[in-house]
Amino acid sequence: MQDFLIIGGGIAGVSLAARLAPHGSLQLLEAEDHLAHHASGRSAALYEPRYGAAAVVGLSLASEDWFRESGTLSPRGLLMIAPEQARDSFFADLAAMGFDQITPAEARAMIPILREDQLHYAAFSSHAEDIDTDLLLQGFARQARQQGAVFTTRARVGQIRRIPGGWQIRWPGGAAEGRIVINAAGAWADQIASMAGVPSPGFAPLRRSMARIAAPAGLDVSRWPMLFGPGESWYMKPDAGALIVSPAEEDPVDAPHDAWADDMVLAEGLARYEAAVSQPVTRLLASWAGLRTFAPDRVPVIGFAPGQPDFFWLAGQGGYGFQTCPAASQLAADLLLGRELQLSTDLAARLSPARFA
Repeated sequence: MQDFLIIGGGIAGVSLAARLAPHGSLQLLEAEDHLAHHASGRSAALYEPRYGAAAVVGLSLASEDWFRESGTLSPRGLLMIAPEQARDSFFADLAAMGFDQITPAEARAMIPILREDQLHYAAFSSHAEDIDTDLLLQGFARQARQQGAVFTTRARVGQIRRIPGGWQIRWPGGAAEGRIVINAAGAWADQIASMAGVPSPGFAPLRRSMARIAAPAGLDVSRWPMLFGPGESWYMKPDAGALIVSPAEEDPVDAPHDAWADDMVLAEGLARYEAAVSQPVTRLLASWAGLRTFAPDRVPVIGFAPGQPDFFWLAGQGGYGFQTCPAASQLAADLLLGRELQLSTDLAARLSPARFA
């Protein structure tokens, strides 16, 4: 019997595996052929520590030292723009995210294709940085395996039942037993809890679509900042010589699945982007979607299920999984191992599943 069974091979489960593996036997179960197939593999990969609810910001800021030491960040910057009619949304975002207001001319110096007639307000954040998500994920996975963790892919959980001393998990072609189950299943977190007979706060998977488009002809976009529309109504980010554009939608889905982009929603997002720039979209290189999963209060859930000392939640990261994973995995490991918390008890309480009891 393993000490820990982690369900979910996204960044949440893999980072926790690295923290726990030195302290006990561990098996991680991933339903797909490889790690990070779903939301973690479709992230915009930005570290913006002042983005999100207060508890998310706390986790992001607590992760900063780890990111600096790991060498997984690189400069990017985040530029927010708005036309006159979006003035209220612009100033609300400006106050919430700690941007510095700049002039439209300064914004056009950063991204020269911005339309002057649609650029009335601009703000910039220099503390937004790119995350090398592959380096981060593979580093955690390598660390976990070196400490004896077993990663099992193609293990789509079909049954969870209690046995003396813990749990038994079955999937087509295999089974595992462990003392503690850790639910890091992302959009499937509610399904896992239901199989185990554990009440859930009620997680909502929300679809977000993305398109990769060709960079404007003759322009080097590699040093452009990420670009936000007012109220996060769309965004653009340079990526490997091209641009990623998203309508930034949060559309509920009936059930978790391997998400795909909605063509109509994607077209709306591309239209918002085109309205802000002087160069039309000439070529769609690819499109995809991911499911960002939130608890009812949009704050991650980290801790033992109330009254269940052998079932642990690490779920509801929404779109913040990568930028919070160093601190979130540290908190989860401290709780699971009964150690003194490195994060504040106040922050731990705001993340605890007990808030829904």
